[in-house]
Amino acid sequence: MFKRALARLLLPAMAMLLLVSPLVLAKENPPARPMTLSLGGVQYVHRWSQKGQNEFTPPAETDLSKWRDMVTVNVHDKVTNGDQLATLANTVLGNYQGHGKILRTDSKPRTPGHEAEHLVVAILSASGVMEAVFARVMLVEGRGVVLVYSHRAYGKDPAAVVGPWLQSKGQSVEDTLMSWKGLPKLAAIKALPQAK
Repeated sequence: MFKRALARLLLPAMAMLLLVSPLVLAKENPPARPMTLSLGGVQYVHRWSQKGQNEFTPPAETDLSKWRDMVTVNVHDKVTNGDQLATLANTVLGNYQGHGKILRTDSKPRTPGHEAEHLVVAILSASGVMEAVFARVMLVEGRGVVLVYSHRAYGKDPAAVVGPWLQSKGQSVEDTLMSWKGLPKLAAIKALPQAK
């Protein structure tokens, strides 16, 4: 009799505890906020990562099939010196040549304390979409990194949008990208959730 009475008293309390404990745990362990980057005064939120490629878009651009602006951080662990970095830059150049038109290339020369850096600016296009890309190829923490800023336009004549955008913003985007020092530590980038 005593056991039944005790069970009747404890069951509602246990049920209440089971309902409340996830709420308490959620408050104690809130979901991790996605990594963000700030480039040129614009915030970019981590959206997708896989095999060293990490994509970030502005907060309002959550659909990766319709984005307009993106920052991509490609980490190449096997690239560890200036010669390998130059080869990586040439690979990026070749990929862009195969899919579009190169607008400009440049390199910052090597200094005693810093390996050379490389820049490739291109326009990539496919049916109904055109993309202006600015790729900075550099060594970060002894690893090759390709930092890409991309701006896209969609529709029947995306060149009518991308062309004027490049005229008005291209130089400032290049300057901002080449001087940017806001990259998180590579360990933090590698720890981002990976797509399957």
